[in-house]
Amino acid sequence: MTHLEQLLRHHLLDWRSGWSMGTFGAIAEFHQDDGEIAVIDDRQLLTRATRRGGIRLERSMMAGLVPVAYETLSPRRHRWSQALALCLPDAKARRSGRSVLTEIGPDDHAIRGIDRTGILFDMGLSLPQCDFCIRTSEPKLLVELRANLGRSVFDPASGAMPAILRTHPHRVALTNIGRVEVYQKIGGPDTGGVSPEGPHTHVLPKLLKGGRTHSANTPIPDGLLPLGALHPGNPVIDPLGRDRPFEPILHGAFQEMMTRFGTAEALAGRIHVDGALAAGLSPIETEAPSGRFARSAMRVALRQKAHLAAHSGDTALVRLVADWQAAFEQSATETEDDDAPGH
Repeated sequence: MTHLEQLLRHHLLDWRSGWSMGTFGAIAEFHQDDGEIAVIDDRQLLTRATRRGGIRLERSMMAGLVPVAYETLSPRRHRWSQALALCLPDAKARRSGRSVLTEIGPDDHAIRGIDRTGILFDMGLSLPQCDFCIRTSEPKLLVELRANLGRSVFDPASGAMPAILRTHPHRVALTNIGRVEVYQKIGGPDTGGVSPEGPHTHVLPKLLKGGRTHSANTPIPDGLLPLGALHPGNPVIDPLGRDRPFEPILHGAFQEMMTRFGTAEALAGRIHVDGALAAGLSPIETEAPSGRFARSAMRVALRQKAHLAAHSGDTALVRLVADWQAAFEQSATETEDDDAPGH
């Protein structure tokens, strides 16, 4: 078993870790609660499911998987997000890219046996690395979907999307490294206008129009496509998106991932901060990295150093980090992501 497979297996069992598959604008997320009972827990097959959703990672694809660890800036300047993108080379990552509603047939490979008689429909979102599907056995919904095959679900004349939003079928994100299934309701009027806690999906037409395979803030190397992501427990954000007291163990665990799987540019930004602060240098005494992702990584590292300094009670370091943040946060032009895993 490879180090990566061991790592992924470990995080499947860690309720603090979330998962996502999809693309920018259409994504399925799998999350667990502390103590939540798994209805399927197959460590050999890298599969886990609860009554609310499930995930399967294809072991056959582990050898070709390219992990990319990254951290992104939050609009809240005491936070950051972190993830391990699971990538394949472009040619191995691409799926059907269907642009219209298409019936695929029974979902013979559904995670739970009870779902294998359900009928899969590709929503036709024109996604390069994911077939974003719904699965249903509901007779009225089947009739409506079949009446609108070959049309865009966003066509105002199509009744497919209103029927989907009304009946809440399972959503299934299929990629060449596995699948995420969501059994809960779709976020909207029936859920109080918010996504339900735990497994959920997002389909955002405005983002889909851009045709991006991932956020511009995600440092995915050229030639790779991210098909999914692991979102390990965040040291400053709890699973519900609230502030939490800084957890140095979670921070240290992800820094090990960054060291092993981070890009050279991102690591350069962190190394610059570490070296300058260790030497007691002010921001005007050093030349900051010029690359966009390096500068973003530098700002993330400063936020982390502020937490570490406060946690250790190092008042001199607290003041020095504050000076650096005053220089680089105020002059920053990089865009920032929200704090929601998978977005």
